[in-house]
Amino acid sequence: MSQGRYFLPCWPALLKSALLLATITILAKGETKEARLHFRVIYPPAISLQPLDGRLLLFLSKDDRDEPRFQISDISLETQQVFGIDVDGWRPEQEVLLGGDLSGYPLESLAEVPPGTYYIQALLHRYETFHRSDGSVVKLPMDRGEGQQWSRAPGNLYSRPRKLALDPGRQETVDLALDQIVPAVPVVAETQYIKHEKILSERLTRFWGLPVYLGAHVLLPAGFGDHPEAHYPLIINHGHFSPTFQGFREEPPNPDLKPDFSERFQLAGYNRIEQEAAYQFYKDWTGPGFPRMLIVDIQHANPYYDDSYAVNSANVGPYGDAINRELIPYIEKKYRAIGAGWARFLYGGSTGGWEALASQIFYPDDYNGCFAACPDPIDFRAYTVIDVYQDTNAYFFGGTWTRVPRPGYRNYLGHLSATIEQMNRLEFVLGGTHSRSGEQWDIWQAVFSPVGRDGYPKPIWDKRTGVIDHEVAAYWRENYDLSYILRRDWDKGLGSKLRGKIHIYVGEMDNYYLNNAVYLVEAFLKDTKNPPYEGEIQYGARAEHCWNGDPARPNSLSRLRYHQLFASRIVERILKTAPPGGDVTSWRY
Repeated sequence: MSQGRYFLPCWPALLKSALLLATITILAKGETKEARLHFRVIYPPAISLQPLDGRLLLFLSKDDRDEPRFQISDISLETQQVFGIDVDGWRPEQEVLLGGDLSGYPLESLAEVPPGTYYIQALLHRYETFHRSDGSVVKLPMDRGEGQQWSRAPGNLYSRPRKLALDPGRQETVDLALDQIVPAVPVVAETQYIKHEKILSERLTRFWGLPVYLGAHVLLPAGFGDHPEAHYPLIINHGHFSPTFQGFREEPPNPDLKPDFSERFQLAGYNRIEQEAAYQFYKDWTGPGFPRMLIVDIQHANPYYDDSYAVNSANVGPYGDAINRELIPYIEKKYRAIGAGWARFLYGGSTGGWEALASQIFYPDDYNGCFAACPDPIDFRAYTVIDVYQDTNAYFFGGTWTRVPRPGYRNYLGHLSATIEQMNRLEFVLGGTHSRSGEQWDIWQAVFSPVGRDGYPKPIWDKRTGVIDHEVAAYWRENYDLSYILRRDWDKGLGSKLRGKIHIYVGEMDNYYLNNAVYLVEAFLKDTKNPPYEGEIQYGARAEHCWNGDPARPNSLSRLRYHQLFASRIVERILKTAPPGGDVTSWRY
Protein backbone atom coordinates (compact mmCIF):
# COMPACT_ATOMS: atom_id res chain seq x y z
CA MET A 1 0.00 0.00 0.00
CA SER A 2 1.36 3.42 -0.95
CA GLN A 3 1.90 6.24 1.52
CA GLY A 4 -0.68 8.37 -0.23
CA ARG A 5 -3.45 6.17 1.07
CA TYR A 6 -2.77 7.19 4.68
CA PHE A 7 -3.78 10.67 5.72
CA LEU A 8 -2.28 12.77 8.49
CA PRO A 9 -3.03 16.26 9.80
CA CYS A 10 -1.65 19.12 7.67
CA TRP A 11 -1.24 21.49 10.63
CA PRO A 12 0.72 24.43 9.11
CA ALA A 13 -1.94 25.17 6.50
CA LEU A 14 -4.63 25.13 9.17
CA LEU A 15 -2.90 27.10 11.90
CA LYS A 16 -4.24 30.52 11.01
CA SER A 17 -7.88 29.46 10.86
CA ALA A 18 -7.44 27.39 14.00
CA LEU A 19 -6.28 30.41 15.93
CA LEU A 20 -9.06 32.62 14.60
CA LEU A 21 -11.91 30.17 14.95
CA ALA A 22 -10.64 28.00 17.83
CA THR A 23 -11.32 25.13 15.46
CA ILE A 24 -8.94 22.34 14.46
CA THR A 25 -9.72 21.03 10.99
CA ILE A 26 -8.23 17.65 10.07
CA LEU A 27 -7.81 17.19 6.30
CA ALA A 28 -5.93 14.70 4.17
CA LYS A 29 -2.31 15.43 3.44
CA GLY A 30 -2.15 16.52 -0.16
CA GLU A 31 -5.93 16.21 -0.50
CA THR A 32 -7.56 18.79 -2.76
CA LYS A 33 -11.12 17.52 -2.75
CA GLU A 34 -13.22 19.32 -0.16
CA ALA A 35 -14.84 16.99 2.37
CA ARG A 36 -18.63 17.29 2.43
CA LEU A 37 -19.47 15.35 5.59
CA HIS A 38 -17.82 16.59 8.79
CA PHE A 39 -18.01 15.70 12.47
CA ARG A 40 -17.59 18.56 14.93
CA VAL A 41 -16.39 17.34 18.34
CA ILE A 42 -16.10 19.25 21.61
CA TYR A 43 -15.87 18.47 25.30
CA PRO A 44 -17.49 20.74 27.93
CA PRO A 45 -15.59 22.58 30.69
CA ALA A 46 -17.36 20.42 33.27
CA ILE A 47 -15.28 17.50 32.02
CA SER A 48 -11.94 19.27 32.26
CA LEU A 49 -10.71 22.85 32.53
CA GLN A 50 -7.23 21.85 31.43
CA PRO A 51 -6.13 21.22 27.81
CA LEU A 52 -6.01 17.54 26.92
CA ASP A 53 -3.74 15.42 24.74
CA GLY A 54 -4.69 12.10 23.24
CA ARG A 55 -6.04 10.09 20.35
CA LEU A 56 -9.51 11.09 19.19
CA LEU A 57 -11.46 8.16 17.75
CA LEU A 58 -14.68 8.25 15.74
CA PHE A 59 -16.80 5.11 15.39
CA LEU A 60 -19.53 4.16 12.94
CA SER A 61 -21.49 0.97 13.54
CA LYS A 62 -24.38 -0.91 11.96
CA ASP A 63 -24.76 -3.13 15.04
CA ASP A 64 -26.83 -1.98 18.03
CA ARG A 65 -25.94 -4.90 20.34
CA ASP A 66 -23.24 -2.85 22.05
CA GLU A 67 -21.67 0.58 21.99
CA PRO A 68 -19.57 1.18 18.86
CA ARG A 69 -16.37 1.62 20.93
CA PHE A 70 -16.64 -2.04 21.98
CA GLN A 71 -17.02 -3.38 18.43
CA ILE A 72 -13.59 -2.81 16.93
CA SER A 73 -11.45 -5.85 16.16
CA ASP A 74 -8.45 -6.68 13.99
CA ILE A 75 -9.39 -10.34 13.51
CA SER A 76 -13.19 -10.37 13.26
CA LEU A 77 -15.04 -9.99 9.99
CA GLU A 78 -17.78 -8.32 12.05
CA THR A 79 -15.65 -5.37 13.15
CA GLN A 80 -17.22 -1.95 12.84
CA GLN A 81 -15.62 1.23 11.49
CA VAL A 82 -13.15 3.51 13.29
CA PHE A 83 -11.25 6.68 12.37
CA GLY A 84 -8.50 8.31 14.42
CA ILE A 85 -6.38 11.46 14.80
CA ASP A 86 -4.02 12.93 17.40
CA VAL A 87 -5.02 16.01 19.39
CA ASP A 88 -2.58 18.09 21.43
CA GLY A 89 -3.51 20.88 23.82
CA TRP A 90 -7.21 20.47 23.04
CA ARG A 91 -9.13 23.03 25.10
CA PRO A 92 -12.66 22.77 26.51
CA GLU A 93 -15.32 23.90 23.99
CA GLN A 94 -12.67 24.10 21.25
CA GLU A 95 -14.03 22.40 18.17
CA VAL A 96 -12.23 19.58 16.41
CA LEU A 97 -13.61 19.31 12.88
CA LEU A 98 -13.08 15.89 11.37
CA GLY A 99 -12.96 15.99 7.58
CA GLY A 100 -13.93 13.54 4.92
CA ASP A 101 -10.67 11.67 4.47
CA LEU A 102 -9.57 10.63 7.94
CA SER A 103 -7.37 7.58 8.32
CA GLY A 104 -9.73 4.69 8.98
CA TYR A 105 -10.23 0.96 9.39
CA PRO A 106 -11.57 -1.20 7.77
CA LEU A 107 -12.50 1.48 5.23
CA GLU A 108 -9.59 3.84 4.78
CA SER A 109 -11.54 7.08 4.38
CA LEU A 110 -14.88 8.55 5.30
CA ALA A 111 -15.61 9.05 1.61
CA GLU A 112 -15.82 5.25 1.22
CA VAL A 113 -18.61 4.91 3.80
CA PRO A 114 -21.86 4.13 1.95
CA PRO A 115 -24.97 6.19 2.70
CA GLY A 116 -27.02 4.62 5.44
CA THR A 117 -28.08 4.67 9.07
CA TYR A 118 -25.32 4.30 11.63
CA TYR A 119 -24.69 4.37 15.35
CA ILE A 120 -22.07 7.09 15.89
CA GLN A 121 -19.75 7.61 18.83
CA ALA A 122 -16.51 9.43 19.61
CA LEU A 123 -13.90 8.78 22.30
CA LEU A 124 -10.74 10.51 23.49
CA HIS A 125 -7.99 8.20 24.72
CA ARG A 126 -6.10 10.54 27.01
CA TYR A 127 -2.32 10.83 27.08
CA GLU A 128 0.02 12.01 29.82
CA THR A 129 3.45 13.55 29.36
CA PHE A 130 6.38 11.47 30.66
CA HIS A 131 9.86 12.85 31.24
CA ARG A 132 11.84 9.64 31.17
CA SER A 133 15.23 9.03 32.72
CA ASP A 134 16.78 8.55 29.26
CA GLY A 135 15.91 12.18 28.42
CA SER A 136 12.93 11.32 26.22
CA VAL A 137 9.73 13.33 26.58
CA VAL A 138 6.78 11.29 25.33
CA LYS A 139 2.99 11.45 25.44
CA LEU A 140 1.37 8.12 26.23
CA PRO A 141 -1.68 6.73 28.03
CA MET A 142 -0.92 5.75 31.62
CA ASP A 143 -2.66 2.58 32.72
CA ARG A 144 -5.47 3.50 35.12
CA GLY A 145 -6.27 0.12 36.59
CA GLU A 146 -8.07 -1.37 33.58
CA GLY A 147 -5.10 -3.03 31.91
CA GLN A 148 -4.43 -0.53 29.12
CA GLN A 149 -7.75 -0.93 27.29
CA TRP A 150 -8.50 2.26 25.36
CA SER A 151 -12.23 1.54 25.11
CA ARG A 152 -12.58 1.16 28.89
CA ALA A 153 -9.77 3.27 30.37
CA PRO A 154 -11.01 5.32 33.36
CA GLY A 155 -10.85 9.04 32.67
CA ASN A 156 -11.31 8.69 28.93
CA LEU A 157 -14.01 10.92 27.46
CA TYR A 158 -16.73 9.65 25.16
CA SER A 159 -20.07 10.57 23.67
CA ARG A 160 -23.30 8.65 23.95
CA PRO A 161 -24.05 6.61 20.80
CA ARG A 162 -26.39 8.35 18.36
CA LYS A 163 -28.40 6.79 15.55
CA LEU A 164 -28.18 8.91 12.41
CA ALA A 165 -28.70 8.68 8.67
CA LEU A 166 -25.44 9.70 6.97
CA ASP A 167 -24.41 10.40 3.42
CA PRO A 168 -20.71 11.28 3.05
CA GLY A 169 -21.47 12.91 -0.28
CA ARG A 170 -23.89 15.39 1.27
CA GLN A 171 -22.79 18.70 2.83
CA GLU A 172 -23.46 18.15 6.52
CA THR A 173 -21.86 18.70 9.92
CA VAL A 174 -22.65 16.33 12.78
CA ASP A 175 -22.07 17.61 16.32
CA LEU A 176 -20.69 15.26 18.97
CA ALA A 177 -20.02 16.16 22.60
CA LEU A 178 -17.67 14.12 24.76
CA ASP A 179 -19.74 14.63 27.89
CA GLN A 180 -19.22 11.21 29.48
CA ILE A 181 -16.24 9.96 31.50
CA VAL A 182 -15.29 6.30 31.86
CA PRO A 183 -15.55 5.58 35.61
CA ALA A 184 -12.87 4.06 37.82
CA VAL A 185 -12.47 0.30 37.85
CA PRO A 186 -14.19 -1.28 40.86
CA VAL A 187 -11.90 -2.96 43.37
CA VAL A 188 -12.16 -6.76 43.45
CA ALA A 189 -12.40 -8.05 47.00
CA GLU A 190 -9.92 -10.52 48.41
CA THR A 191 -11.02 -13.98 49.51
CA GLN A 192 -9.65 -16.68 51.78
CA TYR A 193 -7.50 -17.90 48.90
CA ILE A 194 -6.93 -14.90 46.61
CA LYS A 195 -4.84 -11.97 47.85
CA HIS A 196 -4.02 -8.77 45.96
CA GLU A 197 -0.66 -7.05 46.23
CA LYS A 198 0.62 -3.73 44.91
CA ILE A 199 4.06 -2.21 45.35
CA LEU A 200 5.73 0.96 44.15
CA SER A 201 8.61 -0.02 41.85
CA GLU A 202 11.70 2.11 42.38
CA ARG A 203 13.21 1.00 39.07
CA LEU A 204 10.14 1.74 36.98
CA THR A 205 9.34 4.99 38.76
CA ARG A 206 12.87 6.21 38.12
CA PHE A 207 12.61 5.24 34.44
CA TRP A 208 9.20 6.82 33.73
CA GLY A 209 9.49 9.88 35.99
CA LEU A 210 6.11 9.18 37.56
CA PRO A 211 5.03 6.64 40.21
CA VAL A 212 4.74 3.18 38.65
CA TYR A 213 3.32 0.21 40.53
CA LEU A 214 3.53 -3.53 40.09
CA GLY A 215 0.65 -5.73 41.19
CA ALA A 216 0.07 -9.40 41.79
CA HIS A 217 -2.77 -11.78 42.56
CA VAL A 218 -1.57 -14.54 44.87
CA LEU A 219 -3.47 -17.83 45.09
CA LEU A 220 -2.82 -19.34 48.51
CA PRO A 221 -2.77 -23.10 48.98
CA ALA A 222 -5.34 -24.89 51.07
CA GLY A 223 -4.17 -25.10 54.67
CA PHE A 224 -1.96 -22.01 54.40
CA GLY A 225 -3.13 -20.62 57.73
CA ASP A 226 -3.04 -24.00 59.48
CA HIS A 227 0.58 -24.72 58.59
CA PRO A 228 2.65 -21.67 59.64
CA GLU A 229 5.81 -23.76 59.44
CA ALA A 230 5.32 -24.53 55.74
CA HIS A 231 7.24 -22.79 52.96
CA TYR A 232 6.02 -23.19 49.42
CA PRO A 233 7.18 -23.35 45.82
CA LEU A 234 6.35 -20.17 43.89
CA ILE A 235 4.74 -20.53 40.47
CA ILE A 236 4.41 -17.58 38.08
CA ASN A 237 1.47 -17.84 35.72
CA HIS A 238 2.38 -15.26 33.10
CA GLY A 239 -0.27 -13.70 30.89
CA HIS A 240 -2.37 -10.66 30.18
CA PHE A 241 -3.64 -8.14 32.71
CA SER A 242 -6.42 -9.38 34.95
CA PRO A 243 -8.37 -7.62 37.75
CA THR A 244 -8.11 -10.78 39.87
CA PHE A 245 -6.84 -14.36 39.73
CA GLN A 246 -8.64 -15.81 36.73
CA GLY A 247 -10.08 -19.31 36.48
CA PHE A 248 -10.70 -19.76 40.21
CA ARG A 249 -14.28 -19.63 41.46
CA GLU A 250 -15.19 -20.39 45.07
CA GLU A 251 -18.91 -20.87 44.47
CA PRO A 252 -20.88 -23.01 41.98
CA PRO A 253 -21.78 -21.56 38.57
CA ASN A 254 -24.52 -18.95 38.60
CA PRO A 255 -27.77 -20.78 37.77
CA ASP A 256 -29.27 -17.55 36.40
CA LEU A 257 -26.37 -16.87 34.05
CA LYS A 258 -27.63 -16.02 30.57
CA PRO A 259 -25.80 -18.30 28.12
CA ASP A 260 -23.61 -16.54 25.60
CA PHE A 261 -22.14 -17.84 22.34
CA SER A 262 -18.39 -18.12 21.71
CA GLU A 263 -17.61 -17.11 18.14
CA ARG A 264 -14.06 -18.38 18.56
CA PHE A 265 -15.03 -21.90 19.67
CA GLN A 266 -18.51 -22.00 18.14
CA LEU A 267 -19.95 -23.04 21.49
CA ALA A 268 -23.22 -21.99 23.08
CA GLY A 269 -23.08 -21.19 26.79
CA TYR A 270 -19.31 -20.90 26.90
CA ASN A 271 -19.58 -18.47 29.82
CA ARG A 272 -21.11 -21.27 31.89
CA ILE A 273 -18.40 -23.69 30.76
CA GLU A 274 -15.83 -21.18 32.05
CA GLN A 275 -17.58 -20.89 35.42
CA GLU A 276 -17.83 -24.68 35.74
CA ALA A 277 -14.12 -25.06 34.99
CA ALA A 278 -13.20 -22.32 37.49
CA TYR A 279 -15.29 -23.96 40.19
CA GLN A 280 -13.73 -27.34 39.43
CA PHE A 281 -10.28 -25.82 39.86
CA TYR A 282 -11.33 -24.51 43.27
CA LYS A 283 -12.48 -27.99 44.26
CA ASP A 284 -9.25 -29.56 42.95
CA TRP A 285 -7.09 -26.88 44.59
CA THR A 286 -8.67 -27.37 48.02
CA GLY A 287 -9.08 -31.12 47.73
CA PRO A 288 -6.81 -33.82 49.11
CA GLY A 289 -3.69 -34.63 47.13
CA PHE A 290 -3.43 -31.44 45.08
CA PRO A 291 0.10 -29.95 45.28
CA ARG A 292 0.40 -27.15 47.81
CA MET A 293 2.06 -24.16 46.18
CA LEU A 294 1.71 -20.42 45.60
CA ILE A 295 0.52 -19.37 42.15
CA VAL A 296 1.01 -15.73 41.19
CA ASP A 297 -0.52 -13.66 38.39
CA ILE A 298 1.47 -10.47 37.84
CA GLN A 299 -0.06 -7.10 36.95
CA HIS A 300 2.43 -5.12 34.86
CA ALA A 301 0.34 -2.93 32.58
CA ASN A 302 2.29 0.01 31.21
CA PRO A 303 1.83 2.97 28.83
CA TYR A 304 2.17 0.70 25.80
CA TYR A 305 0.16 -2.44 26.64
CA ASP A 306 -1.61 -4.53 29.24
CA ASP A 307 1.66 -6.20 30.20
CA SER A 308 5.35 -5.53 29.76
CA TYR A 309 6.54 -8.89 28.38
CA ALA A 310 8.46 -9.20 31.66
CA VAL A 311 11.84 -8.14 30.24
CA ASN A 312 13.99 -5.02 30.38
CA SER A 313 13.21 -2.75 27.43
CA ALA A 314 14.63 0.55 26.20
CA ASN A 315 11.10 1.89 25.59
CA VAL A 316 8.94 0.13 28.16
CA GLY A 317 11.39 0.11 31.05
CA PRO A 318 13.25 -2.38 33.27
CA TYR A 319 10.27 -4.62 33.95
CA GLY A 320 12.32 -7.81 34.02
CA ASP A 321 14.46 -6.57 36.90
CA ALA A 322 11.51 -4.89 38.61
CA ILE A 323 9.51 -8.14 38.61
CA ASN A 324 12.37 -10.43 39.59
CA ARG A 325 14.26 -8.15 41.99
CA GLU A 326 11.43 -6.19 43.59
CA LEU A 327 8.05 -7.90 43.27
CA ILE A 328 9.00 -11.57 43.58
CA PRO A 329 11.15 -11.10 46.73
CA TYR A 330 8.33 -9.11 48.33
CA ILE A 331 5.77 -11.84 47.63
CA GLU A 332 8.09 -14.64 48.72
CA LYS A 333 8.80 -13.00 52.04
CA LYS A 334 5.17 -12.15 52.80
CA TYR A 335 3.71 -15.51 51.80
CA ARG A 336 6.44 -17.87 53.02
CA ALA A 337 7.83 -19.08 49.73
CA ILE A 338 10.94 -21.26 49.72
CA GLY A 339 12.68 -18.42 47.94
CA ALA A 340 15.15 -20.31 45.76
CA GLY A 341 15.44 -20.87 42.02
CA TRP A 342 14.96 -24.63 42.23
CA ALA A 343 11.51 -24.00 43.79
CA ARG A 344 10.25 -21.43 41.27
CA PHE A 345 8.47 -22.25 38.02
CA LEU A 346 6.91 -20.42 35.10
CA TYR A 347 4.04 -21.14 32.76
CA GLY A 348 1.69 -19.29 30.46
CA GLY A 349 0.13 -19.18 27.03
CA SER A 350 0.46 -16.83 24.06
CA THR A 351 1.94 -13.60 25.47
CA GLY A 352 2.35 -15.55 28.71
CA GLY A 353 4.11 -18.33 26.84
CA TRP A 354 6.69 -15.90 25.45
CA GLU A 355 7.11 -14.32 28.89
CA ALA A 356 7.59 -17.70 30.56
CA LEU A 357 10.29 -18.74 28.10
CA ALA A 358 11.96 -15.31 28.07
CA SER A 359 12.04 -15.12 31.88
CA GLN A 360 13.61 -18.57 32.01
CA ILE A 361 16.25 -17.59 29.43
CA PHE A 362 17.08 -14.13 30.78
CA TYR A 363 16.97 -15.24 34.43
CA PRO A 364 18.12 -18.86 34.08
CA ASP A 365 19.15 -19.35 37.70
CA ASP A 366 15.94 -17.84 39.09
CA TYR A 367 13.63 -20.58 37.77
CA ASN A 368 13.62 -24.35 37.53
CA GLY A 369 11.51 -24.71 34.42
CA CYS A 370 8.98 -23.14 32.09
CA PHE A 371 5.94 -24.44 30.30
CA ALA A 372 5.46 -22.15 27.30
CA ALA A 373 2.23 -22.70 25.41
CA CYS A 374 1.62 -21.15 21.99
CA PRO A 375 4.29 -18.50 22.64
CA ASP A 376 4.41 -15.25 20.70
CA PRO A 377 7.20 -15.34 18.08
CA ILE A 378 10.30 -16.86 19.69
CA ASP A 379 12.32 -16.74 16.45
CA PHE A 380 12.14 -13.56 14.37
CA ARG A 381 12.92 -15.48 11.21
CA ALA A 382 9.29 -16.52 11.68
CA TYR A 383 7.79 -13.38 13.13
CA THR A 384 4.42 -14.97 12.44
CA VAL A 385 4.86 -15.17 8.62
CA ILE A 386 7.65 -12.59 8.30
CA ASP A 387 11.42 -13.05 8.33
CA VAL A 388 12.43 -9.61 9.59
CA TYR A 389 16.05 -10.26 8.64
CA GLN A 390 15.62 -11.35 5.02
CA ASP A 391 12.22 -10.06 3.89
CA THR A 392 12.00 -6.50 2.64
CA ASN A 393 8.27 -5.97 3.17
CA ALA A 394 6.13 -7.10 6.09
CA TYR A 395 2.83 -6.82 4.26
CA PHE A 396 3.43 -8.66 1.00
CA PHE A 397 5.15 -11.65 -0.48
CA GLY A 398 6.59 -10.45 -3.75
CA GLY A 399 8.19 -11.64 -6.95
CA THR A 400 9.09 -9.96 -10.20
CA TRP A 401 5.46 -9.70 -11.29
CA THR A 402 3.39 -10.60 -8.26
CA ARG A 403 2.53 -9.21 -4.85
CA VAL A 404 0.51 -11.36 -2.43
CA PRO A 405 -0.75 -10.12 0.97
CA ARG A 406 0.75 -11.87 3.98
CA PRO A 407 -1.90 -13.63 6.08
CA GLY A 408 -2.41 -12.47 9.64
CA TYR A 409 -5.15 -14.60 11.20
CA ARG A 410 -6.57 -17.97 10.12
CA ASN A 411 -8.76 -20.72 11.51
CA TYR A 412 -7.88 -24.40 11.60
CA LEU A 413 -9.07 -24.79 8.01
CA GLY A 414 -6.77 -22.01 6.84
CA HIS A 415 -9.59 -19.55 6.21
CA LEU A 416 -8.36 -15.97 6.67
CA SER A 417 -10.09 -13.10 8.43
CA ALA A 418 -7.22 -10.58 8.48
CA THR A 419 -3.91 -9.83 6.78
CA ILE A 420 -0.76 -8.47 8.40
CA GLU A 421 -1.38 -5.14 6.68
CA GLN A 422 -4.95 -4.90 7.94
CA MET A 423 -3.97 -5.66 11.52
CA ASN A 424 -1.25 -3.02 11.43
CA ARG A 425 -3.50 -0.47 9.75
CA LEU A 426 -6.01 -0.75 12.58
CA GLU A 427 -3.20 -0.13 15.05
CA PHE A 428 -2.13 2.90 13.00
CA VAL A 429 -5.69 4.27 13.23
CA LEU A 430 -5.91 3.62 16.98
CA GLY A 431 -2.49 4.92 17.91
CA GLY A 432 -0.85 6.80 15.06
CA THR A 433 2.83 6.48 14.28
CA HIS A 434 4.25 6.14 17.80
CA SER A 435 3.25 2.58 18.81
CA ARG A 436 0.45 3.99 20.97
CA SER A 437 -2.44 1.76 19.91
CA GLY A 438 -2.19 -0.50 22.95
CA GLU A 439 -2.45 -3.46 20.60
CA GLN A 440 -0.27 -6.47 19.75
CA TRP A 441 2.06 -5.36 16.96
CA ASP A 442 2.76 -2.06 18.69
CA ILE A 443 3.76 -3.65 21.99
CA TRP A 444 6.11 -6.06 20.24
CA GLN A 445 7.70 -3.06 18.56
CA ALA A 446 7.84 -1.08 21.81
CA VAL A 447 9.47 -3.92 23.75
CA PHE A 448 11.94 -5.05 21.09
CA SER A 449 13.00 -1.79 19.39
CA PRO A 450 15.63 0.78 20.30
CA VAL A 451 14.46 4.29 21.16
CA GLY A 452 14.05 6.48 18.08
CA ARG A 453 15.18 10.09 17.81
CA ASP A 454 11.68 11.26 18.74
CA GLY A 455 11.76 9.27 21.99
CA TYR A 456 9.29 6.66 20.79
CA PRO A 457 10.09 3.11 19.62
CA LYS A 458 12.01 3.04 16.35
CA PRO A 459 9.69 1.27 13.88
CA ILE A 460 10.59 -2.19 12.66
CA TRP A 461 8.72 -1.27 9.47
CA ASP A 462 6.84 1.63 7.97
CA LYS A 463 3.23 1.33 9.13
CA ARG A 464 1.99 2.66 5.80
CA THR A 465 4.07 0.64 3.37
CA GLY A 466 5.38 -2.33 5.33
CA VAL A 467 9.02 -1.68 4.32
CA ILE A 468 11.28 -3.31 6.94
CA ASP A 469 14.16 -1.49 8.65
CA HIS A 470 16.91 -4.11 8.89
CA GLU A 471 19.00 -2.06 11.32
CA VAL A 472 16.13 -2.27 13.78
CA ALA A 473 15.79 -5.97 13.01
CA ALA A 474 19.46 -6.47 13.91
CA TYR A 475 18.82 -4.83 17.31
CA TRP A 476 15.85 -7.15 17.81
CA ARG A 477 18.00 -10.19 17.05
CA GLU A 478 20.73 -9.37 19.56
CA ASN A 479 18.38 -8.50 22.40
CA TYR A 480 15.05 -10.32 22.10
CA ASP A 481 15.16 -13.10 19.50
CA LEU A 482 14.94 -15.99 21.96
CA SER A 483 15.97 -18.55 19.37
CA TYR A 484 19.04 -16.56 18.37
CA ILE A 485 20.03 -16.02 22.01
CA LEU A 486 19.79 -19.76 22.64
CA ARG A 487 21.96 -20.51 19.61
CA ARG A 488 24.44 -17.75 20.45
CA ASP A 489 24.88 -18.54 24.14
CA TRP A 490 24.09 -22.24 24.54
CA ASP A 491 27.71 -23.36 24.52
CA LYS A 492 28.78 -20.35 26.61
CA GLY A 493 27.13 -21.65 29.76
CA LEU A 494 23.47 -20.87 29.11
CA GLY A 495 22.74 -24.42 28.01
CA SER A 496 23.92 -25.92 31.28
CA LYS A 497 21.59 -23.58 33.17
CA LEU A 498 18.57 -24.48 31.00
CA ARG A 499 18.99 -28.25 30.88
CA GLY A 500 15.62 -29.89 31.39
CA LYS A 501 13.83 -26.58 31.84
CA ILE A 502 12.35 -25.76 28.40
CA HIS A 503 8.93 -27.15 27.47
CA ILE A 504 7.01 -25.68 24.51
CA TYR A 505 3.56 -26.56 23.17
CA VAL A 506 1.80 -25.15 20.12
CA GLY A 507 -0.94 -26.06 17.69
CA GLU A 508 -0.01 -26.87 14.11
CA MET A 509 -2.78 -24.54 12.96
CA ASP A 510 -2.12 -21.73 15.40
CA ASN A 511 -4.30 -18.81 14.32
CA TYR A 512 -1.32 -16.44 14.32
CA TYR A 513 1.16 -18.89 12.73
CA LEU A 514 3.14 -19.06 15.97
CA ASN A 515 4.05 -22.68 15.28
CA ASN A 516 6.43 -21.49 12.53
CA ALA A 517 8.89 -20.06 15.05
CA VAL A 518 8.66 -23.13 17.28
CA TYR A 519 9.77 -25.36 14.38
CA LEU A 520 12.95 -23.30 14.09
CA VAL A 521 13.67 -23.45 17.82
CA GLU A 522 13.08 -27.19 17.85
CA ALA A 523 15.51 -27.65 14.96
CA PHE A 524 18.25 -26.23 17.18
CA LEU A 525 17.30 -27.73 20.52
CA LYS A 526 16.90 -31.31 19.34
CA ASP A 527 20.53 -31.37 18.20
CA THR A 528 22.08 -29.77 21.30
CA LYS A 529 24.81 -31.86 22.89
CA ASN A 530 26.75 -29.51 25.14
CA PRO A 531 24.52 -30.20 27.03
CA PRO A 532 21.37 -31.75 25.50
CA TYR A 533 18.35 -29.62 26.32
CA GLU A 534 16.34 -32.54 27.76
CA GLY A 535 13.06 -30.68 27.55
CA GLU A 536 9.96 -31.18 25.45
CA ILE A 537 8.32 -29.67 22.37
CA GLN A 538 4.92 -30.91 21.25
CA TYR A 539 2.49 -29.95 18.49
CA GLY A 540 -1.26 -30.29 18.46
CA ALA A 541 -2.61 -31.65 15.20
CA ARG A 542 -4.98 -29.10 13.62
CA ALA A 543 -5.00 -27.27 16.97
CA GLU A 544 -5.52 -23.52 16.99
CA HIS A 545 -4.27 -20.86 19.39
CA CYS A 546 -3.67 -21.57 22.29
CA TRP A 547 -2.92 -25.30 22.53
CA ASN A 548 -1.09 -26.14 25.76
CA GLY A 549 -0.04 -29.76 25.37
CA ASP A 550 -3.24 -31.41 26.56
CA PRO A 551 -3.98 -34.19 24.02
CA ALA A 552 -7.25 -35.24 25.61
CA ARG A 553 -9.26 -32.03 25.28
CA PRO A 554 -10.05 -29.42 22.63
CA ASN A 555 -8.64 -25.89 22.98
CA SER A 556 -11.90 -24.60 24.35
CA LEU A 557 -11.49 -26.81 27.43
CA SER A 558 -7.74 -27.31 27.77
CA ARG A 559 -7.16 -23.54 28.01
CA LEU A 560 -9.23 -23.61 31.20
CA ARG A 561 -7.01 -26.22 32.89
CA TYR A 562 -3.47 -24.84 32.80
CA HIS A 563 -3.07 -25.12 36.57
CA GLN A 564 -4.20 -28.73 36.86
CA LEU A 565 -2.21 -29.69 33.77
CA PHE A 566 1.15 -28.47 35.06
CA ALA A 567 0.97 -28.71 38.88
CA SER A 568 1.98 -32.35 39.29
CA ARG A 569 4.78 -32.01 36.73
CA ILE A 570 6.16 -29.04 38.64
CA VAL A 571 6.28 -31.04 41.85
CA GLU A 572 7.97 -33.92 40.06
CA ARG A 573 10.70 -31.58 38.80
CA ILE A 574 11.19 -30.00 42.23
CA LEU A 575 11.64 -33.34 43.95
CA LYS A 576 14.02 -34.52 41.25
CA THR A 577 16.27 -31.46 41.31
CA ALA A 578 16.07 -30.18 44.91
CA PRO A 579 19.54 -29.57 46.38
CA PRO A 580 20.71 -31.37 49.53
CA GLY A 581 18.92 -29.86 52.48
CA GLY A 582 16.24 -28.23 50.33
CA ASP A 583 12.79 -28.11 51.89
CA VAL A 584 10.74 -30.77 50.12
CA THR A 585 8.58 -31.70 53.10
CA SER A 586 7.01 -28.73 54.91
CA TRP A 587 4.64 -27.93 52.03
CA ARG A 588 3.71 -31.54 51.25
CA TYR A 589 0.83 -32.03 53.67
